[in-house]
Amino acid sequence: MTARHDRLEARARVLADVRAFFDSRGYLEVETPCLVPSPGLDVHLAAFEVATSSKNRYLHTSPEYQMKRLLSERASRGEPSSRLYQVTRAYRRDELGERHNPEFTILEFYRAPGAMADTMRDTEQLVAKVTGGEVRLGERRIATRPPFARMTVAEAFAAYADVDEEAMLELATNDEDTFYRLLVERVEPRLALRDDAVFLTHYPATQASLARKTEHNPAFAERYELYVAGVELCNGFGELTCEGEQRARFEKDLEQRAALGLPLYPIDERFLEALARGLPPCSGNAIGLDRLA
Repeated sequence: MTARHDRLEARARVLADVRAFFDSRGYLEVETPCLVPSPGLDVHLAAFEVATSSKNRYLHTSPEYQMKRLLSERASRGEPSSRLYQVTRAYRRDELGERHNPEFTILEFYRAPGAMADTMRDTEQLVAKVTGGEVRLGERRIATRPPFARMTVAEAFAAYADVDEEAMLELATNDEDTFYRLLVERVEPRLALRDDAVFLTHYPATQASLARKTEHNPAFAERYELYVAGVELCNGFGELTCEGEQRARFEKDLEQRAALGLPLYPIDERFLEALARGLPPCSGNAIGLDRLA
């Protein structure tokens, strides 16, 4: 059997493990449209625009807006407790490289009610199930047995980039290019040397437009990413549920996109209507399934 067929079988096993994991924990598998009126306003993402007979649509960069609308709808029908997951394709223009592709498979899941700690726990248990508790890279052995290590972004910048919390927040707010350069060139290579899986948590609030701010310090947000052998596997949030604050963040994103000469995508009013109608306290995570496999 060729290596390519080995990979196909491994990927099929991962998909089966993912579905068995979430089904056994009371999650409902859903499917939402890929063709949407707004692909998301994240300044760092570019979308594919698709011409239709009526008006232009976009291929989604993630199913986040649609899945949160489902959570809101279920809450309005008297189902405040919901667990949803989806395995779907995502599309991001101009992403092409060793770990990026303009079309890829995304696993997205939500718990309502749920806190950031809940979906982090789900994530580490899922990764442990898929990997068997260990990732082998040649002679290296990377432990993936829960609980995974936790490190805040501030702690990582201080330990690996010699940048203290105040300076890190200043960069995240006023010099984003340098912030991400230090993250990619100084922090991530050091995470890659670790022989265990590690969550990087509590990103600056300026770098988490869909996450709620932390209660103890509004300069930070409930955002986390998981690194295994230096590979970033996921991007999770304690979700922002306030319609007014989310609208203000969207408008700021549009202003920044305009200043950078980037395409201006519509604000998804249906998503904001869902927040106004009521979204239970919830947490969600998006995992790159291809990277996990």
